[in-house]
Amino acid sequence: MKNFGDIMKQAQQLQKQFQDAQERVTALEAEGQSGGGMVRVKINGKGLVSGVQIDPSLIDPKEPGLLEDLVRAAVNDARAKVDALVESEMAKVTGGLPLPPGFKI
Repeated sequence: MKNFGDIMKQAQQLQKQFQDAQERVTALEAEGQSGGGMVRVKINGKGLVSGVQIDPSLIDPKEPGLLEDLVRAAVNDARAKVDALVESEMAKVTGGLPLPPGFKI
Protein backbone atom coordinates (compact mmCIF):
# COMPACT_ATOMS: atom_id res chain seq x y z
CA MET A 1 0.00 0.00 0.00
CA LYS A 2 1.27 3.43 -0.90
CA ASN A 3 1.90 5.96 1.79
CA PHE A 4 -0.22 9.07 2.12
CA GLY A 5 2.49 11.31 0.66
CA ASP A 6 2.57 9.30 -2.56
CA ILE A 7 -1.21 9.42 -2.84
CA MET A 8 -1.20 13.20 -2.36
CA LYS A 9 1.54 13.59 -4.96
CA GLN A 10 -0.48 11.58 -7.48
CA ALA A 11 -3.59 13.63 -6.69
CA GLN A 12 -1.66 16.85 -7.32
CA GLN A 13 -0.35 15.50 -10.63
CA LEU A 14 -3.88 14.54 -11.68
CA GLN A 15 -5.15 17.97 -10.68
CA LYS A 16 -2.44 19.59 -12.81
CA GLN A 17 -3.37 17.37 -15.76
CA PHE A 18 -7.02 18.42 -15.43
CA GLN A 19 -6.05 22.08 -15.26
CA ASP A 20 -3.93 21.71 -18.38
CA ALA A 21 -6.80 19.92 -20.13
CA GLN A 22 -9.19 22.72 -19.14
CA GLU A 23 -6.91 25.25 -20.79
CA ARG A 24 -6.74 23.14 -23.95
CA VAL A 25 -10.51 22.69 -23.95
CA THR A 26 -11.04 26.44 -23.69
CA ALA A 27 -8.93 26.91 -26.82
CA LEU A 28 -10.91 24.33 -28.81
CA GLU A 29 -13.29 25.56 -31.48
CA ALA A 30 -15.63 23.79 -33.85
CA GLU A 31 -17.69 25.02 -36.76
CA GLY A 32 -21.13 23.74 -37.52
CA GLN A 33 -23.03 24.44 -40.68
CA SER A 34 -26.37 23.98 -42.32
CA GLY A 35 -28.02 24.81 -45.60
CA GLY A 36 -25.05 23.48 -47.53
CA GLY A 37 -22.71 25.85 -45.70
CA MET A 38 -24.91 28.91 -46.09
CA VAL A 39 -25.12 29.20 -42.30
CA ARG A 40 -21.96 28.68 -40.25
CA VAL A 41 -21.59 28.87 -36.50
CA LYS A 42 -18.39 28.61 -34.44
CA ILE A 43 -18.50 27.43 -30.83
CA ASN A 44 -15.60 27.30 -28.41
CA GLY A 45 -14.78 24.60 -25.88
CA LYS A 46 -16.83 26.35 -23.21
CA GLY A 47 -19.92 26.18 -25.39
CA LEU A 48 -19.99 29.87 -26.25
CA VAL A 49 -20.79 30.97 -29.78
CA SER A 50 -17.76 32.81 -31.13
CA GLY A 51 -18.96 33.49 -34.65
CA VAL A 52 -21.95 33.37 -36.97
CA GLN A 53 -21.95 33.72 -40.74
CA ILE A 54 -25.17 33.86 -42.74
CA ASP A 55 -25.31 34.00 -46.51
CA PRO A 56 -27.24 37.20 -47.33
CA SER A 57 -29.47 35.34 -49.78
CA LEU A 58 -31.10 33.61 -46.79
CA ILE A 59 -32.28 36.83 -45.21
CA ASP A 60 -35.92 37.08 -46.24
CA PRO A 61 -38.28 38.94 -43.90
CA LYS A 62 -41.15 36.87 -45.30
CA GLU A 63 -39.48 33.57 -44.31
CA PRO A 64 -37.91 34.04 -40.84
CA GLY A 65 -38.65 30.45 -39.89
CA LEU A 66 -36.28 29.07 -42.51
CA LEU A 67 -33.35 31.15 -41.27
CA GLU A 68 -34.19 30.33 -37.65
CA ASP A 69 -34.18 26.60 -38.44
CA LEU A 70 -30.87 26.83 -40.30
CA VAL A 71 -29.21 28.76 -37.46
CA ARG A 72 -30.52 26.26 -34.90
CA ALA A 73 -29.23 23.35 -37.01
CA ALA A 74 -25.80 24.97 -37.42
CA VAL A 75 -25.53 25.64 -33.67
CA ASN A 76 -26.49 22.06 -32.87
CA ASP A 77 -23.96 20.76 -35.40
CA ALA A 78 -21.18 22.92 -33.93
CA ARG A 79 -22.13 21.93 -30.39
CA ALA A 80 -21.97 18.22 -31.22
CA LYS A 81 -18.55 18.68 -32.82
CA VAL A 82 -17.09 20.68 -29.93
CA ASP A 83 -18.53 18.21 -27.41
CA ALA A 84 -16.73 15.39 -29.25
CA LEU A 85 -13.48 17.39 -29.19
CA VAL A 86 -13.84 18.08 -25.46
CA GLU A 87 -14.59 14.42 -24.76
CA SER A 88 -11.52 13.39 -26.74
CA GLU A 89 -9.30 15.88 -24.91
CA MET A 90 -10.56 14.76 -21.50
CA ALA A 91 -10.10 11.10 -22.44
CA LYS A 92 -6.39 11.86 -22.69
CA VAL A 93 -6.40 12.79 -18.99
CA THR A 94 -8.74 10.09 -17.75
CA GLY A 95 -7.13 7.34 -19.78
CA GLY A 96 -10.39 6.75 -21.61
CA LEU A 97 -12.43 6.24 -18.45
CA PRO A 98 -15.73 8.13 -18.70
CA LEU A 99 -16.30 10.98 -16.27
CA PRO A 100 -19.13 10.48 -13.79
CA PRO A 101 -22.53 11.89 -14.87
CA GLY A 102 -22.80 15.57 -14.02
CA PHE A 103 -19.02 16.00 -13.64
CA LYS A 104 -18.17 19.31 -15.24
CA ILE A 105 -14.75 20.57 -16.16
